Amino acid sequence: MSSQFLAPALRDGGDEEEVERTLRPRRLDEFVGQPRVREQLGIALDAAKARAEALDHVLLAGPPGLGKTSLAYILGAELGVGIRTVAGPALEKRDIAAILTSLEPHDVLFIDEIHRLNRAAEEILYPALEDFRIDIVMGQGAGARTLALDLSPFTLVGATTRSGLLTTPLRDRFGMTFRLEYYDRDDLAVIVRRSARILGVAIADDAADEIASRSRGTPRVANRILRRVRDVAQVRHAGEITSAVAEEALELHEVDAIGLERTDRELLRAIAGKFAGGPVGLSTLAVTLGEEPETIEDVYEPYLLQLGFIQRTPRGRTITSLGREHVNAAGERAGSLF
Repeated sequence: MSSQFLAPALRDGGDEEEVERTLRPRRLDEFVGQPRVREQLGIALDAAKARAEALDHVLLAGPPGLGKTSLAYILGAELGVGIRTVAGPALEKRDIAAILTSLEPHDVLFIDEIHRLNRAAEEILYPALEDFRIDIVMGQGAGARTLALDLSPFTLVGATTRSGLLTTPLRDRFGMTFRLEYYDRDDLAVIVRRSARILGVAIADDAADEIASRSRGTPRVANRILRRVRDVAQVRHAGEITSAVAEEALELHEVDAIGLERTDRELLRAIAGKFAGGPVGLSTLAVTLGEEPETIEDVYEPYLLQLGFIQRTPRGRTITSLGREHVNAAGERAGSLF
């Protein structure tokens, strides 16, 4: 496997991105949750290896933090090939040819946020995905001619948080499409315990369950909370994460019993209080909170919608009775502290 395609190893003093990479599962049997996706990918991997062919192109869709990038790296590891990672928004037309021609046979090309791919770059991908070739225009004007370059068979893995923004021609060129769902508490608790072992910190089962229950159904959030709880355990206690230590750390970082953080609660309070329950437009809500509309739409709203705390209507966002109950309960808890 080419070293240029490998994620760098964790070094002493490494940043959190490097830590996050060490917590990622390396093989399909280490990947927790998403049983249907794992089963279908496992069959496809075994079939591709048995035929000595490139795996069919794979599209992974779902909210952020559910394991799309991890699955892409797992596919490369299971196939024993290199993986090249690029970001959709940063990929220009001129980059495509250089990247595609550098791939070795059966390599994996992972494009994150593929729905934001430049249209000119996307069109170059069409013949590459179907026929493993790209057409390059040589010269200009009447003397221009098209040169077809053959490519090594490869696998494109695309990840998207907004599959509805993918163009139909691009979506139809994926042989397999999987949508990742939010995780249940039991699976998240398994992930928390595994991550704690990798980080070298002892954690009680009830503490792992508590962290899992406040992780918004998302492994990335679970690992982020675990690292913050580990800090509190190390600085204020003996290092072991007990249920009491987890509770203390979660209260310190203002993560409530169902995983809502300060900005989530401010969003609910803004709709309920300042706008009398709504409807309120996204841009108005963004200005009120000092956030970008895209951040509200992609980061905060999905979990609140899943909980049934807000609704999206043609006229704007409204808060539901469940959302009001949570806002009132949070206000009562805050009031009891003074």
